[in-house]
Amino acid sequence: MIYFDNSATTAIYPEALRTYTDVATKMMGNPSSLHNLGTTATRLLDASRRQIAELLGVGQGEIFFTSGGTEGDNWVLKGVAFEKRIYGNHIIVSSIEHPAVKNTAEWLTTQGFEVDFAPVTAEGFVDVPALAGLIRDETILVSVMAVNNEIGSIQPLREIAELLADKPTIGFHVDAVQGLNKIPNADFMLPRVDFTTFSAHKFHGPRGVGFVYIKSGKRLAPLLHGGGQENNRRSTTENLAGIAATAKALRLALTDFDVKIERVRQMKEIIFNELKKHERVILFSEMENFAPNILTFGIRGVRGEVVVHAFERHEIYISTTSACSSKKNAAASTLVAMNVHGDAATSAVRISLDASNTMTEIESFLTIFRQIYAELEKVSH
Repeated sequence: MIYFDNSATTAIYPEALRTYTDVATKMMGNPSSLHNLGTTATRLLDASRRQIAELLGVGQGEIFFTSGGTEGDNWVLKGVAFEKRIYGNHIIVSSIEHPAVKNTAEWLTTQGFEVDFAPVTAEGFVDVPALAGLIRDETILVSVMAVNNEIGSIQPLREIAELLADKPTIGFHVDAVQGLNKIPNADFMLPRVDFTTFSAHKFHGPRGVGFVYIKSGKRLAPLLHGGGQENNRRSTTENLAGIAATAKALRLALTDFDVKIERVRQMKEIIFNELKKHERVILFSEMENFAPNILTFGIRGVRGEVVVHAFERHEIYISTTSACSSKKNAAASTLVAMNVHGDAATSAVRISLDASNTMTEIESFLTIFRQIYAELEKVSH
């Protein structure tokens, strides 16, 4: 089996899985309990939070645990909206955001908020001057992802941060779910960024665990109410085993980061250069200013799901862009926002690599690709 769908989810590190199992089986205490078992659980919770904060270069009190990226995005958008409602009701998100952001923003319009979707260029990057033109006195939040999940375009966060530098009343949220462990932390943990969301299963941690960075002094209305966990910001008994495993996975993921990412980039480049040779291939991802692990392409006149299943017959697993919407058989929303329509948009498939992949797998993939391409060429003629 060759697994090239790492942007959908990654295999949990064995070390992180052992941490999860050890904590789940040996630590009975609830961190909210007053007895010694609770105190022990609290120490592990604090240690995990501290390790994540140190790896990201932020304060321990700025990390809050969630169930994943979708909850984190919902919390930030809704939390800012309702917390700052008295100051304004206008939110800007990019037109290529993950549904966790885009659909939440659309829901907020039913609650009396106004939302503008910042356009992107034909290459899939947020148009910063156009975004600037959308800002008004009532704007309370700008939300832009670090790395696009469908084509891998790295968004111009530094330019947006500069745009917002003299607008301290506007919150700046970055969805870094596809950015962490793919681009340097410094590229999205910018001083001007107020909120950042993460999901553990994207960097070899457990599913159902995530965390949000909330800059000190920034306020969010709670999404969940109850027992007052996470400093009264996110009530529910903490998933201690999952949190500890997440901290372990993040440390492992960021160890030798530069070496691993360069290896991934080299693998992508080999595939990229081969695909360029084929006349009917459409490349939606590039090498420059794109994540080193994501390569999205299409075969002209062939629907993406046909290509996915053709590779699956050879036990090679890729996807039709976003895993969250891949079963809907619709064109990728990012491509639509880029004004890619028709057969080109519905042809898109995504390869997403990981440091665990090998050059042998790349060679096998390309051998099968040539075979599939030749077969499809005969059928379409």
